[in-house]
Amino acid sequence: MSGDPIHDELDERAGAVEQQVIEWRHHLHRNPELSNREVDTAKLIADHLTSLDLDEVRTGISGHGVVGVLRGGKPGDRVVALRADIDALPVEEDSGESFASTVVDQDYPGGPFPVAHACGHDGHTAMLLGAATVLAGVRDQLPGTVLFIFQPAEEGAPAGETSGAKQMIDEGACDDPAPTMAFGMHLGPLPCGYVGYRVGNQFGASSMIKIVLTGRQVHGSTPWMGIDPMPAAGAITVGVGQLYRQVSAFDPITVTIGHIEDIGRFNIVPGTVTLWGTIRCSVEEDMADIQKRLTTLAEQTAAAYNCTAEVDYLQDVPAVHNLKKWTDAVLPTIKSVVGAEKVFETPATLGYDDVSEFVNKYGGVYLMLGAQDGELTDEGKLVPTPGGRGLVPNHNPRFYVDDNALAHGVRIHCKVAYDHLTGTITPAV
Repeated sequence: MSGDPIHDELDERAGAVEQQVIEWRHHLHRNPELSNREVDTAKLIADHLTSLDLDEVRTGISGHGVVGVLRGGKPGDRVVALRADIDALPVEEDSGESFASTVVDQDYPGGPFPVAHACGHDGHTAMLLGAATVLAGVRDQLPGTVLFIFQPAEEGAPAGETSGAKQMIDEGACDDPAPTMAFGMHLGPLPCGYVGYRVGNQFGASSMIKIVLTGRQVHGSTPWMGIDPMPAAGAITVGVGQLYRQVSAFDPITVTIGHIEDIGRFNIVPGTVTLWGTIRCSVEEDMADIQKRLTTLAEQTAAAYNCTAEVDYLQDVPAVHNLKKWTDAVLPTIKSVVGAEKVFETPATLGYDDVSEFVNKYGGVYLMLGAQDGELTDEGKLVPTPGGRGLVPNHNPRFYVDDNALAHGVRIHCKVAYDHLTGTITPAV
């Protein structure tokens, strides 16, 4: 692998595009767009891919998804899909960056919301644009096809709307040609330039919760003349905290009610209250059981307060599962890029990512790329770098990305793509 001269050329080209990748990231960071609203982000992506003279640039897939198709100049039937997510979050940024977002989406359902790239998707998009630039420059040396997949709505479309990875697949984003491997990375709170991997579930399974509690609206001065769903909402919110005790403690789950809404004002007992939340399961097969238990809890609790509960589960996302045969195949390439000492196995997490739809369907691997001020102790413990900015989790208002991580991401994308197309990255049968 290291003896192939194209690896040196990929490194040189990645270095040449690094400043542009940083500029793309800063631009996207200043101008974030929420799920299913990524209009300008998609235009920037499509315009640049078109400028590379790719074989195809497909737009409007699953809303604002974009797919670039690069057919190599050498014969080959392998197809690698490199994926980046492009949407931002309804989070008010407090990163302290000079290019921090001040965007507020006035029209988003449930808003207005402040908007920020508090999960690193700006970096994901910029890295993949950089990889597309590099690989397009060596297309004559590629034996196969590269798909550059820019996916909208990874954070989940608003309730009642659809989008995301599964819909991209359903709409034929990867039909011609079909991938023989899918690959992606997620920037996060690991030491800058380090790569974390996990055999098995890199991320857990997820489901969105919607519980509508119905009572009978009345003035707050005469609650006995109506049916108040608020006490039921409170009891359910407290009750979900005990669901973990009903399943094995060795297979973690979490149930969170993150948002409660009603229609009314301070002196009105509402007619309905809606609870929104999420279920996360480390073992995907536990999801149906947790959903059944939560439905029972909601319906029986509502009945105890003389109201009713309607429970729906939306936007089911399967776990991101890295098979050992794929992980074993890809790690030598990753180590050749960042160094073996910077590649380590991470613990389980209950985060989710619908890249699982690509990895589970086509095979491949999803990794974590470190982008913050941290260190690994001799015992393998992750700690903040003294005097640094700390290790800040994704979705936190203070989340940040070290720009120095981006060049590593470009090089990893390019070398994983080339090594799969040439057969170096091939899972054992």
